[in-house]
Amino acid sequence: MNFPKRIVCMTEESVETLYLLGEEHRIVGVSAFVERPEAATKLKKVSGFTSANIDKIIELRPDLVLGFSDIQQDIAKELIAKGLNVFISNQRSLDEILSYIQTLGYMVGAVQKTDELVIKLSKKIEKTKALNLKGPRVYIEEWDEPTIAGIRWFSELVELCGGVDVFANKAKGSLAKDRFVNKDEIIKAAPELCLACWCGKKVEMDSLEKRTGLKVPIIELNPAIFLQPGPAPILDGIDILLEHFKND
Repeated sequence: MNFPKRIVCMTEESVETLYLLGEEHRIVGVSAFVERPEAATKLKKVSGFTSANIDKIIELRPDLVLGFSDIQQDIAKELIAKGLNVFISNQRSLDEILSYIQTLGYMVGAVQKTDELVIKLSKKIEKTKALNLKGPRVYIEEWDEPTIAGIRWFSELVELCGGVDVFANKAKGSLAKDRFVNKDEIIKAAPELCLACWCGKKVEMDSLEKRTGLKVPIIELNPAIFLQPGPAPILDGIDILLEHFKND
């Protein structure tokens, strides 16, 4: 069977997954936002998240282009029209992240290493769940204007580590607009801690208080870990949250 030999990754999770599987030699182009692993930052940049250099991608002669979510649908449509193979995933939960990793690993023929990685990540989730921890009431903020609460895998991660996501009901929405929250909703939710993780800019640590009047501890988290729908939230995110909740 012929597996893809030249892969363009338009988001981070596919890059880290392929590196963890020892299949990084297949990657010929990446997103400009790639941070993990550090070696991947040296690869040719061909896209952002909402835009891509179509000509650059075509020049790389990929036999597979990987992307994520409905936000990249227009890019995917254009690439497909150019005759390229495109796979857009839309995983939202921790279980779906594990399924995505398995799908991608099988797509490149790394069956044994993929199974080992999925088992490793699954065991970490189960081990954390077995701790049965009790943590704070948490407001996850992904953006300030408009104000967007945490996506599903981030919400599940918080609750896995013992916290209570005050907007867990919104986290299940499949689109960003489903997670919009206003000032009154945040105040009424009465969080004890804010996990701020703004994708694309630094968190303004006084922003929440200015907008809502709430005076709660704010922890800034790395989007490359917590907003990546791949291995990072499980590999590193769990340990980071456990440490913060222990010290809360």
